[in-house]
Amino acid sequence: MTRNDPSARALRISDMPRDRGGPAQPMLILKDYKKHFPIRKGVLNRTVGHVQAVDGVSLTVMKGEILGVVGESGCGKSTLSRLIMHLIEPDSGEMIFDGDPLSEHTGLTVQALRRNMQMVFQDSFSSLNPRMTIEDAIAFAPMMNGVGRDEALARSRGLLDQVGLAAAMFARRYPHELSGGQRQRVNIARALAVEPRMVILDEAVSALDKSVEAQVLQLLIELQERFDLTYIFVSHDLNVVRYISDRIAVMYLGRVVETGSVDQIWDNARHPYTQALLASIPSLDPDRRTTAAPISGDPPNPIDPPSGCRFRTRCPFAETLCATTAPEVQPVQDGAGHTVACHMENPASGHSRAGTGARLKEIAQ
Repeated sequence: MTRNDPSARALRISDMPRDRGGPAQPMLILKDYKKHFPIRKGVLNRTVGHVQAVDGVSLTVMKGEILGVVGESGCGKSTLSRLIMHLIEPDSGEMIFDGDPLSEHTGLTVQALRRNMQMVFQDSFSSLNPRMTIEDAIAFAPMMNGVGRDEALARSRGLLDQVGLAAAMFARRYPHELSGGQRQRVNIARALAVEPRMVILDEAVSALDKSVEAQVLQLLIELQERFDLTYIFVSHDLNVVRYISDRIAVMYLGRVVETGSVDQIWDNARHPYTQALLASIPSLDPDRRTTAAPISGDPPNPIDPPSGCRFRTRCPFAETLCATTAPEVQPVQDGAGHTVACHMENPASGHSRAGTGARLKEIAQ
């Protein structure tokens, strides 16, 4: 995959001309989103603790861009996706979609939000009703939003053709008659059936064979340009995220620790966790061998996360300060939009390495 490699710069979505009539505007703004799941035990079902799945996430997604969200399993990526869709209600936080705050009484309602935002899930089979034909599954959401059946079915067949499944051949089939890649194309068509402006892709290609994965990724890029869509692309595969994304947000234990463009993250990663993730990418170069694990230990328990910086228990640069004070988000001086939550990026933090910028080569060595 070379979409975001220097040799394929012309293929990047962010470099493609768009008739937007001015500078890019935010499509989605999240402010301090939190979700702590209660743990209940005993006969009286008392709450004895909380799983801090998402803890104070703030993000901005610009119109027409693809934001990749990466991190280890259990970091909160999928929970964040469901919070944005309001499949799970957040404990606190504020959401603004295309300038309208999400509020049942004074702003955008959840129903209106879901007409403008759709989601494609990882499990392509369980996402579809096994008793509905493919065309009915795609047409269902438009009909629930007031579109007549004939028009909804016509839209369904048109979308099947656009995702690479001939309607004449696939429209009357059932989910069990399709392969995994074909079912995921159906799920993409179903997400587009209500004509959304944003689509959340939660590990949408991780269950596919590599050859099929590449085809679906290319399809997503084509659809993004054709329908002027904004994507949030959630994945644990860094190479896939690099290929498709314009910007990247790195999550660790329920928090965003670094955000930036693809080039900023790959060429100038500042957070030790991001650096370790990049160092863990397998290489086919025989001269680039990994002699030691770039990161040690398992992620801490989200029920009782470490104090201060949550990454400090696995960080080679952790100091006493990291255990007592949570790092604030700091801008990185390599271009607009690159931010990191690390004491080493704050010259006034008191960390012995503050301002030195520990680099990937130090961890790799």
